[in-house]
Amino acid sequence: MKTIGYVLAAFPVLSETFIGTEMRAMEQQGHRVVPIVLTKNDFPGQDADKPLVARALYLPDFPRRDGLQALLRPSLTAVRGLAFWIAQCKSPRRSLLWTSLRIAALARATGCDHLHGHFAGPAAAHAIVAARWMGVPVSFTGHGHDIYAIREDLPEKLQATDAAIAVCNDMAAEFLRLAPTAAVSMIPCGVNTNRFQPGEQQDNGRYLFIGRLVEAKGLDDLFQALHQIKMAQRQTIAVDIIGDGPLRQELEHEAARLGIAEQVRFLGARPNQWIAAEAPAYRALLCPFKPARNGERDSGPVVAKEAMAMGLPVIATRFMGFKEMITPETGVLVPVGDPTALAAAILTFDALPALERHRLGQAGRARLLAL
Repeated sequence: MKTIGYVLAAFPVLSETFIGTEMRAMEQQGHRVVPIVLTKNDFPGQDADKPLVARALYLPDFPRRDGLQALLRPSLTAVRGLAFWIAQCKSPRRSLLWTSLRIAALARATGCDHLHGHFAGPAAAHAIVAARWMGVPVSFTGHGHDIYAIREDLPEKLQATDAAIAVCNDMAAEFLRLAPTAAVSMIPCGVNTNRFQPGEQQDNGRYLFIGRLVEAKGLDDLFQALHQIKMAQRQTIAVDIIGDGPLRQELEHEAARLGIAEQVRFLGARPNQWIAAEAPAYRALLCPFKPARNGERDSGPVVAKEAMAMGLPVIATRFMGFKEMITPETGVLVPVGDPTALAAAILTFDALPALERHRLGQAGRARLLAL
């Protein structure tokens, strides 16, 4: 068993529940986990994350001189870390080296024999330099914006790491396109199927959206679909939106402009315990995700897997990890960026008998448990 130092840019983050889920799963497998966090934030974390938060090592809490200890104890692989340090250009070299030495000192002091960075940005860069200085293996996981929107020295990181983890097949293919000789593995983000379970509440007749209010989530397409349904069918589809983000005000105005404001409720961000308790009562989860104009995309559909765990059917775009998870037996897939197809899919699903919708939800949970 290993002692794994998880190098994280920030922890906890409300929309990054998969990180805490992974660390707890690694501990259940018998590994020891040491979160090493570059910056602090004010979010106290989901209830399940609080034990990890309590013992996380936040770099600002430790003296900067701690890096001197690691500086004087380079391993035989330190030259590989220095080669990456020179090759990369997105992180200021002086800061990257010194911060990585501080991480190495903390990791050594806590007995870490592997470093893993989440996101292919600063966390991965610091994990690579620190691990090479220590002489231990290193890996990182890519997710979305760090691969497709704000790509920082990704080919260099792929070549410098011992294992690059992609969360879906499309991302794994992108990694190999950028670095054909890289050690790439595809490991989807997991969910806690004990926490997310079907509920006993009846179908409340409403649909659910969960996610940050950003372009890549496709809410503009969903709103167009709802508008088309209302205009053509004289039928309203009620949707609750869980999440917050920079586009909230713009989306509220768009809902009003399209005449669908009364059927769309913006409920703001909600913790995992709310989702686990309330989501099973909805008719289906809507995931109209797509690439944003800046390239950002959601590659590992954790929210869809949580819905499947709760027996909630998923209506999603045929995009990234969704097309690997959702089958005709468990939900509905539609073309990316096509509000008309999305409207038709919602109408077809809404017309299904309640027992058929329930069967889709049950099949989704069964598929998730079988993976």
